[in-house]
Amino acid sequence: MKFLKNQFIFLVFIIISNTIVSQQNSQADLKKKRSQIQNEIKQINELLFSNNKKKSVAFSDIENLNIKIKRKEELVKLVNQQINILTTEIDDNSFSLDSLTQSLENSKESYKNIIVKSYKTKSGKSRLMFLLSSETFFQAYKRVQYMKQYANFRKKQSINISILIEQIANLNKKLNAQLEDKQDLIIENREIQKSLEKEKKESNSLVFQLRNKEKRYKREIEDKEKLTAQIDKEIERLIKEAIAKSRSISSSNAFALTPEAKELEKNFILNKGKLPWPVVRGVIIQKFGMQSHPVVKTAKIKSNGIIIATSAGQKVRTVFDGEVLSVLKFKGSNPTVLVRHGNFITAYKNLSKVYVKKGEEVFSSQDIGEVFTNKSSGKSTVQFSVFEKTSPVNPVFWLLKK
Repeated sequence: MKFLKNQFIFLVFIIISNTIVSQQNSQADLKKKRSQIQNEIKQINELLFSNNKKKSVAFSDIENLNIKIKRKEELVKLVNQQINILTTEIDDNSFSLDSLTQSLENSKESYKNIIVKSYKTKSGKSRLMFLLSSETFFQAYKRVQYMKQYANFRKKQSINISILIEQIANLNKKLNAQLEDKQDLIIENREIQKSLEKEKKESNSLVFQLRNKEKRYKREIEDKEKLTAQIDKEIERLIKEAIAKSRSISSSNAFALTPEAKELEKNFILNKGKLPWPVVRGVIIQKFGMQSHPVVKTAKIKSNGIIIATSAGQKVRTVFDGEVLSVLKFKGSNPTVLVRHGNFITAYKNLSKVYVKKGEEVFSSQDIGEVFTNKSSGKSTVQFSVFEKTSPVNPVFWLLKK
């Protein structure tokens, strides 16, 4: 009965161990994401707040603060997930520890009974009499085998006890480390939430100070959206025009590709999720697609790409080999460079300087210009887009994850 009980405890231990391994993988993923967000917050502080010398409140101050608040909210959520997983792991390990301790007690009791029984048989003399009292040679042989099995069983019990003691010691050590990690995460989360509340109050205060100017800001956002839409429309027109020229006769929405261009496009697709960032150092401050404005919630903004904040004077570089399709200079905006990779086009907007010209062959990570820095806000940003023919796609899925 005790043997079956020990087997059951061992089975439960194995099941829990497998569950813990799965949880540890999730914990490792969350830890990695947490580290990424912490790095983003650090970069946001360096890129958006370090050069803020203005004394008067500006609209961009609220934007910057809200970007940081959003990242910190994501961080709090991740840390809470880590705490929950750790709590489950601690509960599972505590149960495993209880099970192993019970199994150890059972094994010790069983081993004690074996030793007592062996002592009562008066050791070697009794074993010899046990053999000599055999009526046949076969019976004597069977008794020798039994004695060997009995000795092996004793040895296995002793080894099993040693293994259980080691497992309990390791589990105790792991449990203590997990309890410390959980406490550290609770303290960290408390500190993040404290700074988050402070920044939310600061943001609300800034919004209150600028409440009379909200209509003006909304008009500015709408004007900026109109200009962005015009640039996007011009990019679409240029791509369609280039497609038409490449095909000369047949009508199609795709480029006529040479074998070399087909190979280039194939390699571009194979590198999805591995492409270098268009700037060496930066953090995404505006995502792809339709979204509410981070400050004026009633205003909607549509982005065909992502906006990356970087430091002043940063070089903008191509993400893959290709050919410069166009250098677009639109009234009221900064230059945009379009680079073609087969039927895919990458766009680099908001440049202060351009180093390339139309038709020029470029290579991966080649500097093609310099990022523009807004003097009033102090922000240095580049907008990066990826088009498949004329359709914009989310660039985040193409770039290497930091």
